[in-house]
Amino acid sequence: MVDVVDTLHIPENLSENEDARPGSAIMRPVEIVAAALVAFIIGVLLLGVVSRYVFSLPFVWVDEVASIAFIWLAMLGAAIAVDRNEHLRLTLFVGMMSARLREFVETLALLAVAAFLGAMVAPAIEYAVEESYVTSAALNIPVSWRVSAIAVGIVLMLLLTLRYVFKTGRLVDIAAAALVVGGLGLAFWLLGPTLKGLGYYNILIFLIGIVAVCLVAGVPIAFCFGLGTLAFLVFSTSVPTVVMIGRMDEGMSSLILLSVPIFVLLGCILDATGMGKAIVDFLASLLGHVRAGMSYVLLGSLYLVSGISGSKVSDMATVAPALFPEMKRRGYKPKDLIALLSTGAAMADTVPPSIVLIVLGSVAGVSIAGLFNAGFVIAGVLLVALAGLARWKAAAEDMKGVRRAPLAVIGKVAIVAAPALVLPFIIRAAVGGGVATATEVSTIAVLYALVIGIVLYGGIGLRKFYQMLVETAALSGAILVILGTALAMAWALTQTGFARDLAVFMANLPGGWLTFMAVTIVVFMILGCVLEGLPAIVLMAPLMFPIAKNLGINDVHYSMVVVTAMNIGLMAPPIGIGFYIACKIGNVSPDEAMGAIWPYLIALIVGLVVIALVPGLSTWVL
Repeated sequence: MVDVVDTLHIPENLSENEDARPGSAIMRPVEIVAAALVAFIIGVLLLGVVSRYVFSLPFVWVDEVASIAFIWLAMLGAAIAVDRNEHLRLTLFVGMMSARLREFVETLALLAVAAFLGAMVAPAIEYAVEESYVTSAALNIPVSWRVSAIAVGIVLMLLLTLRYVFKTGRLVDIAAAALVVGGLGLAFWLLGPTLKGLGYYNILIFLIGIVAVCLVAGVPIAFCFGLGTLAFLVFSTSVPTVVMIGRMDEGMSSLILLSVPIFVLLGCILDATGMGKAIVDFLASLLGHVRAGMSYVLLGSLYLVSGISGSKVSDMATVAPALFPEMKRRGYKPKDLIALLSTGAAMADTVPPSIVLIVLGSVAGVSIAGLFNAGFVIAGVLLVALAGLARWKAAAEDMKGVRRAPLAVIGKVAIVAAPALVLPFIIRAAVGGGVATATEVSTIAVLYALVIGIVLYGGIGLRKFYQMLVETAALSGAILVILGTALAMAWALTQTGFARDLAVFMANLPGGWLTFMAVTIVVFMILGCVLEGLPAIVLMAPLMFPIAKNLGINDVHYSMVVVTAMNIGLMAPPIGIGFYIACKIGNVSPDEAMGAIWPYLIALIVGLVVIALVPGLSTWVL
């Protein structure tokens, strides 16, 4: 999903009826503009890096221009994701329904999305008009040039959603779903005076109840948050809905988040050039001859490849095809391979350039450099835990015919892999050492990967590169809309006073910071199962981090606990989305793999407990 979703179209977020719906022809102009915006943002940021570090002549307008292009990229990308059905959603419960009921529920989910988007059109236009009276600092142009993207994106998504409803839904289902949505809206409106006096019960009704029902119905997560927050503001408060647009704008506009689409593109380049495969081959030549060596190679590859791609799905799709055939020959069962693959991907999510860490740093105000420095160490702790379990389980591994690779072969593979191997360390050293920001490093890394990929790894055709730019736009848009609506929901929670009361309650728990850590682990493991990583972080970070700080917990230490707990939840069946992605990549039935993953999850939990109890593991590198 991204770590939110994948760059390879592993359709964990698609319905069974429409597993690979391509983009429609009417969206081709939008895709061209979005692809151009990705390239333009990278070009502008590279110009800023060169002017600052080479000529010592920084252009003050670079950040502003990039910010304008970024919000347009986010909203156009979100529209492309709607067109391609690539917004992340939970399909577990929809998949359990009968075919006829599923058709109706999917139509209902689409109309719920359309209702949310339709309700947000007028506030988005109002917000753009209000911002037209504000002038930007560097370019001296109305800010409405930037925020108009929100209105345009909402209108595009609304039209595409309605088009898809009438293209795929039965008229009887559309009519019934419209009655349900309209009836609920009317009922809440009539109950408005009563609801406004219910206090915190409105959180239970709207910000938990409606969001939960929408999740079960398969509404994309971004719109689950949006529907819950919009209903909460409209029916239980007097806050104008234009405020919600402002909060969404804030959630999508942080300059730190500029690195998200660039690292997404970097993951695409990794897939296309085979840089990840080169790392796998090198580790296999070093360790493949020892007992459990292929498990070590799998875990080590995920650790290093994550330092390039920033995407768990990209990592798993790179590693699995290269290692699974040999591991099966040595007697590994497919279910054990899936267990090791999925938990290994969870282990590696703190390795820079983790998009989760970048987003966490943005919403919680934690140093990206500190997170990147600590992330390597924390992933190393989890790597040791998984490797120990893998060694114990490899007692019966079939080592017949396995030979140590000759030094000449190792040297040859090392030369091929060297340019790919150094990239994660360059990223970590540059950001962690304070030499450059995550955004600046991401642009340099993309340029480096493109050049190395073209020269050493076979290159990328223009058509393929264009497709990668469009994929980057769609995935980035899906991620950023989640961030926008989740931040709006988190803001609504704080305005009720709930955050203050939660802080008081947590501070008075017996056991102090240890109890708070235990609660944190449970909360984020559950949220990781249901919501996936980014929305869980954006929703809860504004509530939990101030409490942690008041209890004397270091921000970076707490971040490592949060991200690790969330990733364990992401891979935990029967709900964890990442587990199903791994099953699809490995072509193994989830029912078959479900029992095998628990020992590996327990190993991760043991590692997590160590990380939580020993702050120095996270802070000694700061």
